[in-house]
Amino acid sequence: MADPRVVLGERTVSASDTAPRLPGRPHFRSQYGTITSVELIAKERDRLLLRSARAIGLASTILAILCLAVPGVVTAMTLLSVLPLLAVLLFCLVRVGFSHSIVWVVLGMLAGLAILIVLQPSISGAATAGLRTALVPLAGGAIASFAIVLTSSAARFAMLLIGLVASTVLAEMVIGERQFITVEGASIALGWIVMAVFGYWLAASIPRAARRIYSIGRAHRAERQASETEAQRRQGARLLHDTVLATLTLLAHSGVGVAPSALQQQANDDARLLRQLRLGATPVPQSSGAYNLEPVEETALGTTLESVKQRFGRMGLEVSWHGTGQVLLPSDVLDAFLLALAECLENVRRHSGVTDAHVTITDDATTVRAMVTDAGVGFEIKDIDEARLGFKDSVVGRLQEVGGNARLFSSPGAGTTVVLEVPK
Repeated sequence: MADPRVVLGERTVSASDTAPRLPGRPHFRSQYGTITSVELIAKERDRLLLRSARAIGLASTILAILCLAVPGVVTAMTLLSVLPLLAVLLFCLVRVGFSHSIVWVVLGMLAGLAILIVLQPSISGAATAGLRTALVPLAGGAIASFAIVLTSSAARFAMLLIGLVASTVLAEMVIGERQFITVEGASIALGWIVMAVFGYWLAASIPRAARRIYSIGRAHRAERQASETEAQRRQGARLLHDTVLATLTLLAHSGVGVAPSALQQQANDDARLLRQLRLGATPVPQSSGAYNLEPVEETALGTTLESVKQRFGRMGLEVSWHGTGQVLLPSDVLDAFLLALAECLENVRRHSGVTDAHVTITDDATTVRAMVTDAGVGFEIKDIDEARLGFKDSVVGRLQEVGGNARLFSSPGAGTTVVLEVPK
């Protein structure tokens, strides 16, 4: 006679199985641990702002250098004086694209304002047309590009206002015309305003777009789950119609036209099918009334555990399995063990208030244990009504029938742990 025992296949527990999760919030993995989507979006937003400031600032600085290098715009001595400051400005803009430090923003703005100060004594009277042209990309583009990263707090916004006023006033002093504001000065102020608005809009739009994308994804998942549930319902109705209901109809008519041995075999097949369904299997129809199922004695416990996990995953409870090894269980013990385990997970899904649970499988020379834990609301065990039969019958009673036992640990606010034990 074949040994009616089932093998628990090996399962390797990865770091993602044991890392903590934040309920109700999507998350991502990295080599540094668990990162929530909010943190990841904030990092990507800041990176985009810094790179935008760098790109605009570098392009504007290069344009300003080309304008200043045109013969006759400034004297050779003045050009040599501003070149080191321009180099500092370029270096700060490059560093801003890689670093979140405010130091490079402050140093870059100071270098830009210093260039405007150096340009003032180089002329007498009104500035040349070339110099006025160079001031716009310098003060309204290169220096103003730092405004993109200065809208996130009150202190940074104060720095933005100081830079706007200082660069506009210094540019007007270089131009040297006696009027409230020149066209170039207005262009510089407008450049600062445009950069600030762009930075604020970009910082506010990315999280909003991410929330909308997440809501669309959530709606898609809900629709897909509803479609899968409906498909499973139709499949279940067809399966019952092809098997159990057909057998019951024959019994109702006293098996007229069917041999007793054939009717007995059909009833045995139906009982076997229902047992597989309780364990979370998905029968594959071969023809009307015939479904492809592995014999119970040959079913791997690891595969069955995965089926239970997938079934509860479809219902919104994410189950993480832990433990390795090879475990042999008699088929009746396996049946009680898995059904009791499924009942514990159903209690987590319905009563814990969380969306994830952990199941740890261990064994020794005589016993196989499963520890089901959740970080839910918990409860006072002494307050449980003795008349409630769910845990008492579906878990404890079922395990005691095969020589096993169950223990329950819980307290309000500290989650719940259930330890299931069955003999090998």
